[in-house]
Amino acid sequence: MTITVTTPALLFPAISLFMLAFTNRFLSLGSRIRALHDHFRQTSDESVRKQIDNLRKRIFMIRNMQGLGVMSMFTCVLSMVCLFENWQLAGEILFGISLALLLASLWISFLEIRISVNALEILLADLEKR
Repeated sequence: MTITVTTPALLFPAISLFMLAFTNRFLSLGSRIRALHDHFRQTSDESVRKQIDNLRKRIFMIRNMQGLGVMSMFTCVLSMVCLFENWQLAGEILFGISLALLLASLWISFLEIRISVNALEILLADLEKR
C-alpha cells in the first residue's frame, strides 16, 4: 500500500476533536475535585472519599489519553514530513505508529468512561442508603 501526504492529514481533525474532548473531561473533573475537596474538608464523608479516589484514577487516565493523543499527532506530522521528502517506508511506519497511539488513547478513554460509571454508582448507592 502506498500512501500520500494527504493520508496522514486526514487524521488531524479526528485527533484534534479527541484532544478537545479529553481537555473538556479534564476541566470538568478539575472543578468536580475542587468542589468535593471543599465538601470533604467540612464533612469527612466516606462517600466523598470514595469519589475522590475514583476521580484520582480518572485524572491519571485522562493525562495518559492526552499524552498518547499528542504523541499520535506528533508522529502523524513526522509521517507527513517523511512522505513529503519521499521517504515512503518511514512515512508509512510513522503513520502506522500514529494510528496505534490514537487507538491506545481511545482504549484508555473507553476504560475511563467505565470508571466514571462507577462514580455515578457510588452516588446512587449513597442516595439509596439515605
